[in-house]
Amino acid sequence: MNGTDGTDRTDDPGPLALRPLTARSIVLSTLLGHHPPALPAKALIRVGELFGVAEGTVRVALSRMVASGDLAQRADGTYALTERLLARQARQDDSRTPRSRDWHGEWEIAVVTAERRAAADRGALRQAMTALRLAELREGTWLRPANLVRPRPPVVTEQCTLLTGAPEGDPAALAATLWDLAGWAARARALVAAADAAEEAGDLARRFTVAAAALRHLLTDPLLPAELLPDDWPGAALRGRYDAFETDLRTVLRRHTTP
Repeated sequence: MNGTDGTDRTDDPGPLALRPLTARSIVLSTLLGHHPPALPAKALIRVGELFGVAEGTVRVALSRMVASGDLAQRADGTYALTERLLARQARQDDSRTPRSRDWHGEWEIAVVTAERRAAADRGALRQAMTALRLAELREGTWLRPANLVRPRPPVVTEQCTLLTGAPEGDPAALAATLWDLAGWAARARALVAAADAAEEAGDLARRFTVAAAALRHLLTDPLLPAELLPDDWPGAALRGRYDAFETDLRTVLRRHTTP
């Protein structure tokens, strides 16, 4: 599941400012958490009803999502994610189970060397660097510890010269200047606490909302080596809460999406 639904809203009175459930967010969350990400309309309607959303509201959301390019309606009547959201699903999967390797002190360094870049190219590069979890040291220079395994898209290799090295000084101090580790950890702990409270209360809708926020937050985890993280880093705890919720939700959804 996933929580993408436009910009953040502050309807929730709590400090997390969680996005409220909408028909669109329920449909996207369900499909982004489903493999393969395609379901018939009647299954998505059943999921909406599970959270108190009427059938007509779900159908309107489906039509609008097809019109906006978020979903494709197939000949067999199923609704499937389009390419853009398939890429997001892949990033989500990586954020939950990152592919990493032992770290020996080296850093990935990407220096922009392409000339006369259009604004669209600069924007695409920034988006790609964020997805790769590199941080910008200064304009045109991006880096991170070399502990992740993932391909580099053409937008990066075409605009940058890629290097590997070990910056001088304390690597943990450098990481702390590149990422707001304290801020990330504080929100992660708040999400863990909210997930625990919702589970204890048996509030499935609240758990759904918190889990969506948790998954969005995991997409911004820098995934640093343990040597560079503060003590009691809550990344694993947040992943554990999300995994537990998804297991429970999958059981519930199976009852509501099976013909």
